[in-house]
Amino acid sequence: MGIYKSNGQTDSGALNIIKKKFAMNYQELAFSDAIKEIQEKKGSRSSYARMEKMSYTDGLSEQEMAFIESQDSFYMASYGENEFPYIQHRGGPQGFVKIIDANTIGIVDFVGNRQYISAGNISKNPKVAIIMVSYPQRARLKIYAEAQVLDVEGNSELYEKLKPEDYKFKPEQMMVFKIKAYDWNCPQHITPRYTVAEIKEVFDLQKKHISDLEQQIKDLEALLSKK
Repeated sequence: MGIYKSNGQTDSGALNIIKKKFAMNYQELAFSDAIKEIQEKKGSRSSYARMEKMSYTDGLSEQEMAFIESQDSFYMASYGENEFPYIQHRGGPQGFVKIIDANTIGIVDFVGNRQYISAGNISKNPKVAIIMVSYPQRARLKIYAEAQVLDVEGNSELYEKLKPEDYKFKPEQMMVFKIKAYDWNCPQHITPRYTVAEIKEVFDLQKKHISDLEQQIKDLEALLSKK
């Protein structure tokens, strides 16, 4: 696993960075009394209690920012008036999630099926949970945030900052997320998956290598035929 660059590529050695678990308030928000009680029963409470005493970063670090900017999708859970959580997929081109500042990210919400379930839930309860997964790198970033749904009209400056370039879409609205906590999940049980573009990139390099070798053979054959 590598340190994420803004183009989604990685540098070597970032597995240690991920293992350091840069985090922000996550245990404080996630671990309720009921959860701590279960941890105690299952034998994990002491290790998590030590983690809670560690010093965590305030806001997104460069690693989280680069990871977020490399994503082309995420999953978001909101809480409805029916007292059920609702999980929705959000996708776009790589980099469609924009960093506004160290505590804020945002997207242009594209026109979809026009059910507005997430938007309606957020209008009553802005608290959401987001998970972003890099399947090739087997990395997961989980985020607690407070969401705000904004109209494009009247927010042109923000729209210009959030809109993706070189991508065909119709904007419905915008979503801005104030990050309250985040942490990294372990890579267990994440099956590596690759996009068509990622696979093509690897095969293009292989094809070029084969083509270069074939040309070298032709050049050698031509040289030998002259002797």
